[in-house]
Amino acid sequence: MIRDMPTTIRTRNRPSLAAEDLDLARQVGTRLKAARTRAGLTQRELAEPRYTKAYISALENGLIKPSLAALRFLARRLGTVPGAFLADEDSHWQRLDAELRLASGDWQAAADRFQAILDGESAGVGRGLSLLGMAEASYRLGKALDTIGYASEARELLTAANRHAEAQRAVYWLSAGHHSTGDTSRARILLENMLGSEVEPRADPDLRVRALIALAAVVSQTDDGKAAIALLQEARRIGADLDDRRRATLLHSLAQSYRTTGDLEGAVRTGVESLALYRAVDARAEIASIENELAMTYLGLGSLDEATRYAGAARVQMEHENDRFWLAHLGDTDARIALARDDLEGAAQHAATAIELATAVNNSKALVDALLTAARVARRLGDLGAATAALERAEQSSLDGPPARLRQVLTERSELAAETGDLATAYELGRRALALS
Repeated sequence: MIRDMPTTIRTRNRPSLAAEDLDLARQVGTRLKAARTRAGLTQRELAEPRYTKAYISALENGLIKPSLAALRFLARRLGTVPGAFLADEDSHWQRLDAELRLASGDWQAAADRFQAILDGESAGVGRGLSLLGMAEASYRLGKALDTIGYASEARELLTAANRHAEAQRAVYWLSAGHHSTGDTSRARILLENMLGSEVEPRADPDLRVRALIALAAVVSQTDDGKAAIALLQEARRIGADLDDRRRATLLHSLAQSYRTTGDLEGAVRTGVESLALYRAVDARAEIASIENELAMTYLGLGSLDEATRYAGAARVQMEHENDRFWLAHLGDTDARIALARDDLEGAAQHAATAIELATAVNNSKALVDALLTAARVARRLGDLGAATAALERAEQSSLDGPPARLRQVLTERSELAAETGDLATAYELGRRALALS
């Protein structure tokens, strides 16, 4: 069983809680003890099988704050809901309720609750913590620019209040926002600075693992799959006690990196393991994403039936969620599968749909991928003019993205120019591609 925390409570060198956290911990402890007594359970009976009697004792005495996962577990054991421990109008309790919504994947409800708190808090640590929650909720809702705004203000307020751990979490979401907008250079700088910090996330293994995973995702876009795998393996070493969702995310990233480096068997192995964990926590959007990843991996292995099966499963989920951002990626996957089956008409249709969707939702990676696929289809059809037009558009769309993406486009443009007999253009494009290596 994956545990939310160690099964022993260490009192030596445990950092003292801030005043507001101490008050919150005491109130939770009082309510927890009352609920346990009403249920007729001992501390040990309430704790098992996930926690220990010592942990419950520490909670009931207000010595520590419970994790969000612990609140959910204990509420289920006591036949209640986490909100039963949070029945105050105080903003600390409101924020914890919002964080529970966030942890459960109810992004919009979390955002609504954080916004209600922010409407009444104009400054200070409370506002900084609520902004931090809003940054994550906004990112989960696909609002990258809002994420950047909330995370930037959260970092400023939390740093000023010497809440360094939370300030570094704000940096994490700030980097995620920049990554989503295609600004991978800024995202990489933020993550590398965070990982090199003497304060955090060295003291926060969970945050360090998440930062390593995020940096691996950024690095993989530079076509350096080996460096990405090294980062992810470090994350795996220190993330043994991650919950199922984060283990799934780590394995998902490993699967992508393995595919990038050509280790398709490793990509399938870790991808299937990731998929099982996502299903265990009912992470539907992530399930569709890893199914699409597995479809691409099986396509690389030449297993077209398996690729089609996983792509079909992903489509059912993405269409149910109306996730147009990921549907753009899946459209390109379908186009590539059709191209591998020599269904050129179907490939052209899927690529056109993917290009339209990617343009509508401003998904630059999906757009470039679909344009590359469209160019390959046009070349197979002998329409070199259409292929050239698609690659020229792909080049324009790649200028602000990772160098590896632009290099791939320039390489294909060079090959096409050589095919048409324009050797001077082929040479120039090839030279530009090499300069990006």
